[in-house]
Order: sequence, then C-alpha cells, then structure tokens
Amino acid sequence: MQAKKKAVTAQVRVIDHPFVQHKLTLMRQFQTSTAKFRQLMKEVGILLAYEVTRDLPLKYQEIKTPLAPMMAPVLASEKKMVVISIMRAGQGLLNGVLELIPSARVGHIGLYRDPGTYVAIEYYFKFPNDLEQRDIVVVDPMLATGNSAVAAVDRIKEANPLSIKFLCLLAAPEGIEHFHQQHPDVPIYTAAIDEQLDENGYILPGLGDAGDRLYGTK
Repeated sequence: MQAKKKAVTAQVRVIDHPFVQHKLTLMRQFQTSTAKFRQLMKEVGILLAYEVTRDLPLKYQEIKTPLAPMMAPVLASEKKMVVISIMRAGQGLLNGVLELIPSARVGHIGLYRDPGTYVAIEYYFKFPNDLEQRDIVVVDPMLATGNSAVAAVDRIKEANPLSIKFLCLLAAPEGIEHFHQQHPDVPIYTAAIDEQLDENGYILPGLGDAGDRLYGTK
C-alpha cells in the first residue's frame, strides 16, 4: 500500500470516474468476450480522453449565434494534437481517443517485450513529420515494467514536442517508478494502480494480456 500511495503522488492522475471504474471491472473479468472487451476498451478510451485533455488551453473568438454575437471559447492551439499508439494493444485505446478527437494526427510505434529480459525491442516506427511544438498523448493499456513506455517516450522526445502525456488503463507501482526515473516530466493518466508485477512482469490482479484479449489471440 505504501508503494501505491507513493506512486499516486509522483505526477500520476488516477481517473476514478464511476463509469471508468465500472467498465474497467467488466474488462478485468476473465469471462468477458473478445468483442465485449474491445467495445469496453473503446468506451473507456473516450472517457479517459476527456480527462487527459482537461487542461488544454482555450482562447476566445467572436462568433454569431442565431440570436446575438458573443465571445466564445475555442482551443487555443492551431496545431492538432498527436496521439501515438504503442502497438499492438494501444490500438484499443486509440480508437476511443479518436472518437473524442477525430482531427488528431496519429503515430504508431511497435514494441515487443523480450521474454527473458523484458527489454522493449522496436520493430515499427511511423510518426507525423512535424511533432515539434505539438501536444502528444501516448496510449498503451498497460504500464507494467515501464520499459515499453520509456522506449516510446525516448523516441518521441527526439522530435522536441510541446508536451507529452502517457495514458493507460492500468499501472503497476514498479512501472510508474521506472517510468518517472527516466521521464519525471511526463504525467501518467491511468484508471487504476494495481498491486504489483508477477514473476513474468504482468500486472496483478490486472486483466491479462490486453493485446490477446483485444484480438482473441490467446
């Protein structure tokens, strides 16, 4: 419990909205079907996207309603947000985020975890060309060891973006600690911080392998 409390104070935002928590519980259950899991991931992605974009700056511009002119708020940044998915499981959250922000540009980074060392190995990399001075949201359902998240943000920072946020469904205290050792400036948004990692680097109690459950591959 002490590790969990420490993690929450280390620039981590736990999104405890009742709908998020309810849908996450449904996703955790082993009997939830692939189709239902995929739909729930999209729905939770939409809800999490509201929170991760809560602090976007606004400006005011003059508009005309059917009855009168007014100064109304619009997003201040002229450059579109970029959402970067850590494949393959990140695609599930990406679909939900894009429901809320359909104009966002999208990048992908493919990483797999070496089964022996848990080191993240890159196999695919495709970002929009002009990440500089754009706001970035990185999406991956699980922050377990933190190795994939660290590797992804390492790559993204090479492009000098305006800001980076990391969005996930579940995080382990070990992953949060490792991630913020390497990237203390990047906030983590998550629906829950679970107890720990098991001997294979999976989150407990967790929800299993998010990619396998999204695509029915196991």
